[in-house]
Amino acid sequence: MRLVFLLALCALPVAAADPIDARLDAIAAVHGEAGPWAAAGYRMASYAMERLGVTAGKGDLTVEHHSPRAVQFSCVADGAQAATKASVGKLSLSWSEATLEQMETVFTRPSTGGRVVLRPSKRFREAFLNAPREKARENARKVLSLPDTDVFEVVSATAGRGP
Repeated sequence: MRLVFLLALCALPVAAADPIDARLDAIAAVHGEAGPWAAAGYRMASYAMERLGVTAGKGDLTVEHHSPRAVQFSCVADGAQAATKASVGKLSLSWSEATLEQMETVFTRPSTGGRVVLRPSKRFREAFLNAPREKARENARKVLSLPDTDVFEVVSATAGRGP
């Protein structure tokens, strides 16, 4: 009887995992926790990969993040790493110091020369600047649900040539 019951339980459909939780977990795996600035980097990278026609981890993408030397701003690079699988060790991810006004993330597809340059939007910066750390995951969840224009703005984008 127990065996029949267990077999019946195994046949029940399994509820799909929350896709936002999966993205938050991916960010936390790279960054240590999911916060709003890392989530913004994840969103920016996802947009850039789609625009450039690249797949995460395939090696045809470089990411350069320029920001002030402060953790919340550099968190964007970790979010981009979580989405793209670019890394310092693979020489596909770099960070350099810049002013807040110069803050941007550059995504380049070397095989085509395609390039997308993004920066956190003014609305995002106003909403999440110095956000409380104890609300990091809650705020990251919000960022993953916002429209693109509330998270980042496109500075420039070029398609490049065919691969």
